[in-house]
Amino acid sequence: MKILFLGSPRFSVEILKKLASSKHQVVAVVTQPDRPSGRGHKLCPTEVKKYAIENGIKVFDFEKVCDHIEEIKKIDFDISVTASFGQILRENFLSLSPCINVHPSLLPKYRGATPIQSAILSGDKKTGVSIMKVVREVDAGDVYLQEELAIDDEDDYLSLEAKLASLGGDMLVRVLDKFEKCEEKAWVQKENEATFCKKITKEDCFLDMNLTAKELESKCRALKEYGTYIFIDGERLKIAKLKDVSEEFSFVQIGKPLSGSKRFIIGCKGGAVEVISCLGKSGKYISGRDFLNGCKLEGKKIN
Repeated sequence: MKILFLGSPRFSVEILKKLASSKHQVVAVVTQPDRPSGRGHKLCPTEVKKYAIENGIKVFDFEKVCDHIEEIKKIDFDISVTASFGQILRENFLSLSPCINVHPSLLPKYRGATPIQSAILSGDKKTGVSIMKVVREVDAGDVYLQEELAIDDEDDYLSLEAKLASLGGDMLVRVLDKFEKCEEKAWVQKENEATFCKKITKEDCFLDMNLTAKELESKCRALKEYGTYIFIDGERLKIAKLKDVSEEFSFVQIGKPLSGSKRFIIGCKGGAVEVISCLGKSGKYISGRDFLNGCKLEGKKIN
């Protein structure tokens, strides 16, 4: 089948790679326009655009797809596929051809923009991928295929995203094979079981020591790409990895570092966490122990 692919970030690229290596043909890619990035605010293309250019796939970077319908009509495609695209698709696009989406959750659970993060934050033991029909309501379309994936205790956002993208790409190809043979079947989502997830803000990344150790550890894993942080006497410190050490250090006061230790231990609600990795003054991530070697925490407040 001839595919028009719509996607933008890293998750989309892995799906696109699976499509490109299948018998189906990706005739063009639609992605978000280049955005300012980094300290110099230099315009940077999306990951999907980079991959498409490197592999000779025609690229359209539309700010709003609905404003470019006449251009899209000129593309020869049988079906459109979306994966973490970042735009709401309206009826003037959806009426052109069948449109299916790769969504990294077990719909109707976690509709919205942050299903991977939400699954980790909630302490779920499993998640999965749903291949669904795109409709105007967000992630509410009929589901063609759904498969589960276990969440390992050590999984963070990046590792789980990679697993789900690989699974989703394989599932997508199977669904497209069904479409090609006119054998596709779908089931209707149960609206009364639908849950929704929100976008992540910088404020969400603050590690409040009034949370439990399990909650803090999960938050650090879930929001790894964004960069979780604490404040030490008002100065922000980025945290890359935390570990629940409540069984060893249940006596540490909330928001206080453990004094006289070579390990970076902080008291939290009902226990304690250990900072395994954090951002050093050099701009590189270092171990919690190395951080303590260059910073005396005794008498300082952590919040």
